[in-house]
This record gives sequence, structure tokens and C-alpha cells, in this order.
Amino acid sequence: MLVTDKKLFIKGILLLVSFTVVFILIFSPIFPGGVNGLHFSDDLFNKLSKGSSYFIPKVAAEAKAFEGKQINVEVKFKTADDTKMAQTLLTKVGGKAEAKGDALAISGDLGAMLAKVLEGADELYKDQDAQIQAFYGMDGKKAMKGWWTTLNTMIKPLQKVKQIEEANILNTVNQKAIEPAYNFYGIPAESIMTKIPTVAGLLIFYVVYTMWYGYGIFDIFNGIGMSMSKSKIKKEA
Repeated sequence: MLVTDKKLFIKGILLLVSFTVVFILIFSPIFPGGVNGLHFSDDLFNKLSKGSSYFIPKVAAEAKAFEGKQINVEVKFKTADDTKMAQTLLTKVGGKAEAKGDALAISGDLGAMLAKVLEGADELYKDQDAQIQAFYGMDGKKAMKGWWTTLNTMIKPLQKVKQIEEANILNTVNQKAIEPAYNFYGIPAESIMTKIPTVAGLLIFYVVYTMWYGYGIFDIFNGIGMSMSKSKIKKEA
């Protein structure tokens, strides 16, 4: 290997060596809480994601419009366990779920039932699992997973009987209340407004660190005479 520009070559080597040193530091448990850089940033962005995913009060306001609206629909679940769970959950919130062949005949005040579902989702979101266990007699995440399956399975049958708005509110409850509560359970919520310097620092570091590696490679190749400049077009005489 012939070095044509020693200064550029040494600069490139120093950039890559320092890049490697920082890389090792990132994977060292030197960040707050005794974790490495990846765990620190992952934990931070999970907390920020939870802090920006609290839609339950808004969904509860939408669901309130369905108070007094009765549903009466037959639903077939995929497994016997799902059927049994649906019966248990619906009964707990004041609904009826009676076996009708291999299906469940579900009926009740949709708004009143959803108010209880959203109350449980709110408790799970706030990591108040003990309150959910006291009401349902089971683990909070298990109860909310059961509700997600129950509501999701009810959507198509409701659509078939032209209860489109009712089907839509079930989908909204699943996506904007149950899913965030289930996925972020056990993670403290943080507001982006309290972490702006940290987030800005991480994003700037990511951009600089990426360029750091790129310039190191670029300078090494230029130092050994391998230029990336555009070749000139030869003109015919």
C-alpha cells in the first residue's frame, strides 16, 4: 500500500481510532444507572414515547357518547380459552356473554362496558396493577390482553350487522388505550419538555458520530491515492 498523502492518511487513522475508543465507551456501563449508552438511550426514548402516548382521557370522552347504546351480536372466537376469557371479562363490566353453539351472544350497554375497560387501561398505563387484579381477579396485563382479543374479535361481527360506529370505537379503544397501556407497563412516563437538552445532545451526537466514521474512511482512502472525485470527460479531437 502506497501512501501518497501522509497527512490525510494519519488524520484518517486518528479519526477511526478515536471512533473505536468512543464506540467502546458507548458499550461500557458508565452512564446513569450503571448501564451502557444503548440501554440509556433506549430507556430514555421509551419513557418519552410513553409520555406522548397518553390518549386514554380523549378516548374515554369519545366512548361516553355510546352510553345507553345497546349491542347484541354473535361472536366466534379462535380458541376455547379466548371464549372463556371474553365471558369472564364481559361479565365483570356488566355485559352478557351467553354460549350459543360455538359462538358467544354478546349484549349490553356498550358505553358503560367501555368505561370500565378504559378505567382498567388507565390503571395499567399508570402501573397500578394491584387495582386491576382486585377487580378482575387476574394479572393486569393478562386482563388487558384478553380485552384486546375480545374487542378485536367483535369488530367484524359488528360491522356485518351495520353497527359501524360501534366497531370503530372498539378499534380506537384497542389502538389508543389498551395497546399503549400494555406495551408501556412498568416504564415511567417522561415529558419531552423536561429532556430537551438530553435528546438534542443525543441526536447531534448521532449525526456527528456517523460523519466521524465516514470522514475517517474518506481520509484514509484519499491518503493512499484512491480519490472519489469525478473523472473528466475526454473530448474527441
